[in-house]
Amino acid sequence: MALVVRPSPIHSTGVYTTRPIRKGVRVVEYAGPRITPEEADRLYDGASRTYLYGLEDGKTVIDGEGLGAFLNHSCDPNCEIDEIKNRVWIFAIRNIAAGEELLWDYNLYDDDDPAPCHCGSPKCRGTMYSREWMAKMRRQARKKAKNRAEKKTNSPRRSKIKNGTNGKSAAS
Repeated sequence: MALVVRPSPIHSTGVYTTRPIRKGVRVVEYAGPRITPEEADRLYDGASRTYLYGLEDGKTVIDGEGLGAFLNHSCDPNCEIDEIKNRVWIFAIRNIAAGEELLWDYNLYDDDDPAPCHCGSPKCRGTMYSREWMAKMRRQARKKAKNRAEKKTNSPRRSKIKNGTNGKSAAS
């Protein structure tokens, strides 16, 4: 398969195909050293860009290198990730024309730092976080707001009466 890395209008560089790819074809492996989540946190604390992929086991992170690491995010992807026998593969989920950029939905999770999406798709959700993660974050925000409101309601209130006028003007 002929893949090339070149500038992308979505973000920095991207991976493009020079030949058509049929739906269902295994395109490229997401490869790199395997590290623990703790090691990834230590290595990339404060980094503005990483190429990390967390395996489903929750114990392993791939520190991406090679072509697979350069595929950009899109909310309307033409590829998806699948773990097969402890390897991570990127597959075409639709027919892809020669010259098209290869894109997958990162579905980020487990963080609250901003991760704005710049895919430009009409289906763009504005973030690279997964819909499920965003729903969880909204539920947590509602719960915090409710707790703050309850604390306010249960705390002693101060009277708004000033100068013994009971809120009325002297002419009343």
